[in-house]
Amino acid sequence: MYLIVGLGNPGIQYADTRHNVGFMLLDYLAHGSKVSFAESKRKALTTKTVIWNESVVLLKPETFMNGSGTAVAAVAHYYKISTDNIIVIHDDLDMPLGRIKIVSGGGAGGHKGVRSCIEHLGTRDFPRVKIGIGRPAPLILPEKYVLARFGADEHEIITQKMAAVVDGIKIMVKQGISAAMNAVNQNQ
Repeated sequence: MYLIVGLGNPGIQYADTRHNVGFMLLDYLAHGSKVSFAESKRKALTTKTVIWNESVVLLKPETFMNGSGTAVAAVAHYYKISTDNIIVIHDDLDMPLGRIKIVSGGGAGGHKGVRSCIEHLGTRDFPRVKIGIGRPAPLILPEKYVLARFGADEHEIITQKMAAVVDGIKIMVKQGISAAMNAVNQNQ
């Protein structure tokens, strides 16, 4: 079984913000799979389904970004999913808008949602899909930038990348992370 996690903040006021690109991807994946999310006892919106002939739990933490690891660890524990099969999708300030990169483990890179996942899972060894949101202009604080909504042109770029992200996750599930890294990271 796989746990596919999209990081973001709950609530309509955070919808379509840069920090919620993980939620946006999970909504795209759920829509394509014709499933919908439901409240969970584990502080998350979840849905369990079969995608690519594999059992998958899709998870959107409801704990706000900085506490994401609480929900991720609780759901992983409940379903007995190993960290190798937890795929975390999140925004990345250090990559150009729309760039996609799949990595295996590593540090949090300043991302508090990833840091929370590392702390609560007790390891940094889980696959991640980073989606570039670009850097803010020099006088804009990163905290303000990530909580701002995408502009129309930016939103279109992100939307166009969703299918490529899902293809990368499919390769990861079916062929392993090395194959996914080779397929996705080389084409950026």
